[in-house]
Amino acid sequence: MKAPVVGFAQGFAYPFRAGHLLIANPRLLIYVVIPFLINLIVFCLAVWFGLDRFDALLASMTPETSAWWWPVLKYFLWLITVLVTALLVFFLFAIIGNLIASPFNDILSEKAEAILTGVRHEAAAGSSFLRDSLHALLDEVLKVAVFLGGLLLLLFLFLLPAIGPLLYSALSLIWTAFFLVVDYTGYIFSRRQQTFADQRRFIRERKLASLGFGFGAVCLLAIPLLQFFTIPLGVIGAVQFWHDQTKVLTGDKDVA
Repeated sequence: MKAPVVGFAQGFAYPFRAGHLLIANPRLLIYVVIPFLINLIVFCLAVWFGLDRFDALLASMTPETSAWWWPVLKYFLWLITVLVTALLVFFLFAIIGNLIASPFNDILSEKAEAILTGVRHEAAAGSSFLRDSLHALLDEVLKVAVFLGGLLLLLFLFLLPAIGPLLYSALSLIWTAFFLVVDYTGYIFSRRQQTFADQRRFIRERKLASLGFGFGAVCLLAIPLLQFFTIPLGVIGAVQFWHDQTKVLTGDKDVA
């Protein structure tokens, strides 16, 4: 049996290891580049619009007299705004970015699995890109709704004196990590028409490795610019995680 730290460390490494598989198989890049460009445009426009509106608000608040304290206050307001914007991008990218990329993630997961196992997953009869994309999007909306509901419930921790904010920060980080591992491994189980109970069982039997995987994805989200690649790296890393674990259970042969 693996030591807990080893299991956590191995799980943590999967989102980073995914980069090697992606680089070694350039044909996967098409499923990364398209959602990356869409997400980049959406978030750049949102950040630009928000900062432009904030700059206009500050201009309207500028005192008529040349008060000495205004440049100092303006500097700190901009600093706070930039930090809040970075924090919003961190959390919103895990939500909106996944929604935008979900149709491509399903295909990317399938292609990565085919590379690792050497077996192409047979699509269900009558399936199409549009139908599969809609199914993936609706499934993602449901998971995001559960994730946001969990965050809202955790807000009640702020009512606790002294330790409330600390508890919220720690538990919301764990909840985000759990959401990411559920989200990225979900494509594999959905493709096999397995239930959420099957997915929960898979995660529960590998608690620390799964938690490590989630925290690895959270760390990628925290790195500027690299956060835009968190989604495809998480999807591919989840396939590698599932593949390695099923090999352990079934021996050295690949599992289709």
